Amino acid sequence: MLSPSEIERYQRQIVLPDFGIEKQEKLKQAKILVVGVGGLGSVVSLYLTAAGVGQIGIVEQDIVSLTNLQRQILYREEEIGQQKLYLAQKTLQKLNSNVKIIPYNCYLDASNAEEIIKNYDIVMDCTDNYAARYVINDACVALDKPFIHGTIGNTVGQLAVLNLGKPSSDYRVLYPDEKAMITQKNSSKGVIGVLPCVIASLQTNEAIKILTNSGVILKDTLLIIDLLTLETRKFKLPTRK
Repeated sequence: MLSPSEIERYQRQIVLPDFGIEKQEKLKQAKILVVGVGGLGSVVSLYLTAAGVGQIGIVEQDIVSLTNLQRQILYREEEIGQQKLYLAQKTLQKLNSNVKIIPYNCYLDASNAEEIIKNYDIVMDCTDNYAARYVINDACVALDKPFIHGTIGNTVGQLAVLNLGKPSSDYRVLYPDEKAMITQKNSSKGVIGVLPCVIASLQTNEAIKILTNSGVILKDTLLIIDLLTLETRKFKLPTRK
């Protein structure tokens, strides 16, 4: 049940057509895991918290650097050198005390992924490396959990809702050659600062749609956006056999 203060807090969502208190309560009951609180994860975690998702897990073991501040909006200059995980937890808890923030001071890998992910309804892939994405994928497939993939580079971002229901697509369908992906060289680490915000906002929107059974979900579809041209492309992904 929503408290009177929660009804007031979320009223701009509650008054939306076909949303109401019932769907807000679904958000309150939900549990979402955010893997990585860098560029994508900063925005995803902020908007999930603001939206009233009941429990949010955050997985991170990095520290804040000066170069992060151009796009990772959870952090401040005076926090350089400190752990992102607990800074994020503190900021998110201040934003919405109704939400339970669970920190995981680790990198997600094959040894811990299933144990962590099993406690959540949806996983938000906000990582910045291919190895972690395959770990997320394999754990979610094993546990039958949906995950929302997001990635950014230069001025182009992409996202997809994967492993949602059966049949469904997953990261190994999208990129089947794990060795080639993990070993490839990244020629540019550049990214325009607003790109993570765009992609992460769309990731969060997909999570809300899944939890509330609203709208048309980007299931098994890869969406690509170029911020220089605002050109968007959609590709339907094959599903697992």
